[in-house]
Amino acid sequence: EQLNRSELRKKIMTILYQVNVYETNNVEYTIDDVIKQLVPVDNEFVKEIVYGVVTYKNELRDIANKYLNGWTIDRLGNTDQAILLMALYELKYAKTPPIVVINEALNLADIYSDIKVKNMINAVLDKFYHNEVLNEG
Repeated sequence: EQLNRSELRKKIMTILYQVNVYETNNVEYTIDDVIKQLVPVDNEFVKEIVYGVVTYKNELRDIANKYLNGWTIDRLGNTDQAILLMALYELKYAKTPPIVVINEALNLADIYSDIKVKNMINAVLDKFYHNEVLNEG
């Protein structure tokens, strides 16, 4: 079955959540196995985003912390972190139009995050976009 990008992002969020849980609890895993559990069919988009977020995790966390006023990404729930890191990765490294990235992140936050956290995610993405993405194009 073909999943659209929105559905794939929901899967990516879950994969990143799971990776975070494994790392926090020192459980051995391979990223490919985690991906296969959620997306059985080989999917380039999923691989690119998941591996990208894992590879640039520290850098993406630093960006999040820079724009989370008086707050740190560690204080967000696992799901919230996954949504934020995925969107920051896409804004910084992927070819996806920024408006799409931000909308998709906020749609996920609508479902999985509380309103306060959704607003924080929105603020971080908005500031990062205006301060660092917009001028580079």
